[in-house]
Amino acid sequence: MSLIETTTSAESWRQRLDVARAEHAAGGGSVLDVLMRHQRAPKEALASALAVQAGVSIVDTARDWQALPCDWNETDASLHQCIVLRSGADIVAVAADPWDEALARRLALAFGREIDLQAGPGTWIDQWLIALPRPEASAPQVSIDADGPVVSFVNAAIRHGIAVGASDIHFECDRSGLSVKHRLDGVLQPFARFDDVAGAEAAISRLKVLSQLDITERRLPQDGRFRHEMDNDGAMDMRVSIMPSVHGEDAVLRLLDKRRFHAAAGFTLDALGFPAEDRAAVRSLALLPSGMLLVTGPTGSGKTTTLYAVLSEIRNGTEKIITIEDPVEYELEGVLQIPVNERKGLTFARGLRSILRHDPDRILVGEIRDAETAEIAVQASLTGHQVFTTVHANSLSDVMGRFLHFDLDMFGFTSALNGIVVQRLLRKTCPKCSQWAPPKAEDAAQFEASGVPVPERLKMPQGCSACSNTGYQGRFVLAEVHTLDDELRDLVLRRASITELKRQSRASGVRPLLARGLDAAARGETTLAEIRRVIGGA
Repeated sequence: MSLIETTTSAESWRQRLDVARAEHAAGGGSVLDVLMRHQRAPKEALASALAVQAGVSIVDTARDWQALPCDWNETDASLHQCIVLRSGADIVAVAADPWDEALARRLALAFGREIDLQAGPGTWIDQWLIALPRPEASAPQVSIDADGPVVSFVNAAIRHGIAVGASDIHFECDRSGLSVKHRLDGVLQPFARFDDVAGAEAAISRLKVLSQLDITERRLPQDGRFRHEMDNDGAMDMRVSIMPSVHGEDAVLRLLDKRRFHAAAGFTLDALGFPAEDRAAVRSLALLPSGMLLVTGPTGSGKTTTLYAVLSEIRNGTEKIITIEDPVEYELEGVLQIPVNERKGLTFARGLRSILRHDPDRILVGEIRDAETAEIAVQASLTGHQVFTTVHANSLSDVMGRFLHFDLDMFGFTSALNGIVVQRLLRKTCPKCSQWAPPKAEDAAQFEASGVPVPERLKMPQGCSACSNTGYQGRFVLAEVHTLDDELRDLVLRRASITELKRQSRASGVRPLLARGLDAAARGETTLAEIRRVIGGA
């Protein structure tokens, strides 16, 4: 059977490559040498088949190549039987086994981007290895395309995100290129586009290289992190999530601004914008000697930030405070902070068990995700420790439902639970461009339905350069602070209806989130559109 006939089967070619790579590893020459010996066909036909079926080209040995003196040194070259060459604007890596994924990752880490790997004859590669120039010890290491358009685009997106105070940077690939968006005050804002499909792939690869992820893996999600050095203000940690999509891969960078917690004035509930009454209630719950304080809300509602502010206020050096988080987003002086590492077996549950043997006074558990963690947290609260934690739920009744779903002993849970903070983050109206206007009929109806007096005027966002034309600038906390009393515990234990739980909550003086939001809108602090976006209308 001829070579051309066999190229119709991709499975056949994978088998042939596996055999050739095994023979190469056993000392049979380069993979190309092995294929040439076994395939009785012209080199041109083999080159065409490799390009189609195996995605690798054969190096053109007739071109005027020059060895590239850079991060890929002679030790690496000899170890991997791979040389990096330049001819004009083309840069390629010629290897004895160009299908080696570890080699591809090593090259990407060395050069800061993917390098085109090509197959070459073993004797030709050996000649280059012998003649490979040895750079002087004092010669600086350089990175290929360190200032290229893709690297510049990625750097500009990160720098702008830091400058405007974004919490996340989204790199979204589509059919024609890449879009970058910044999440400002909880809402995505467009930043720039890169209208080039190859450039979009290179940008995602650049982020993978920075995060030390596998650039050859494009079918599975990956997570990593890196530190971005800023021009004049230290560095900022970036948490990276890579996700495959129909158009390639998307990336999201979470900006972890630790500078906020290093300010001399500290980080407090006052700085978060909690009203005086809520601040007093949260502080009272946080200072109790034992029990559990639970902060709840949807993703991005500031739960962890609230708990950091609580820890910043109560730490005094006389108590042992330990946290377990995924990841550790901000550093707190005088607090032992443990990052979850599920790959190594360090889960919330396992870490919490170990913490209890470390003589803590107060414990922060980043999130309760499963029944095991919930059970250990409750037991810790009942045995003399103060536990601060979060759970993803939207309301007081949702929290009770979550823990019922965990199949916990609800008597123990309600006995351990001191209080629940249900919170949201709302955008503030821009002080420079927002304007007062009379409420519309539907706006007045919403105030009336909630039992809140209808204001004579409401703030309307306009948009200006100060607020990036959004009409909003900054955010503030809106919260319900529930202190568990015996009446509420009894309702939970007998699995009372949501209506009864709400009625008891109102009877204890807790004003619902919607009413609090309408109060803030009447004061001009936010808008009804923002309240509907974050809280809803009911």
